[in-house]
Amino acid sequence: MTRIAVLISGSGTNLQAIIDAVATGQLPGVEIAVVVSNRKAAYGLQRARQASIPTEYAPLGAYRRAGGTRREYDAHLAQRLHDAYGVEWIVQAGWMHLFSMSFLQHYPNRVINLHPALPGAFPGMHAIQEAWEAYQQGTLTHTGIMIHLVPDKGVDNGPVIAQEIVPIHADDTLETLEARVHETEHRLLVQTLHDLLCPS
Repeated sequence: MTRIAVLISGSGTNLQAIIDAVATGQLPGVEIAVVVSNRKAAYGLQRARQASIPTEYAPLGAYRRAGGTRREYDAHLAQRLHDAYGVEWIVQAGWMHLFSMSFLQHYPNRVINLHPALPGAFPGMHAIQEAWEAYQQGTLTHTGIMIHLVPDKGVDNGPVIAQEIVPIHADDTLETLEARVHETEHRLLVQTLHDLLCPS
């Protein structure tokens, strides 16, 4: 059994896609050992509890107020995931925290990130909106999804594992584009995890 941690900061729709895939046998041999959020109000924590998956609330701010540094936070979280939950792989599914090597060195080439843009395009938090604006300006005809490894603290630029183009249609609104991007995310993330983690 491959034990993964899913890290979230928001509603957790990609987490839900993984939960459903595990429950229906689409990810044989994969277990979600824990769901971690750095935001207390993240609805993804409720999704995990509904599926009887352990959760951890791990805010950087509280750690800093207690006198810890960002690197110490990263190292402590990595150690806890290993020691308390036996985590082997990390899946960042809407996790809004950039890890330092103090975390990443514990999981070399085993941290996966999902980003709603194609390689080299629109790094950061507002990729879908930036793609939509570029389409409106006539400089872009499509956007996409990429799933990549996180070997260092670069932003959305690690080795690409999978990618898929998402077209932008003339009658799209930002909301319809977001919906199509998220639908593609859910499918591609599950397929990528299957290809990486499930025995053939």
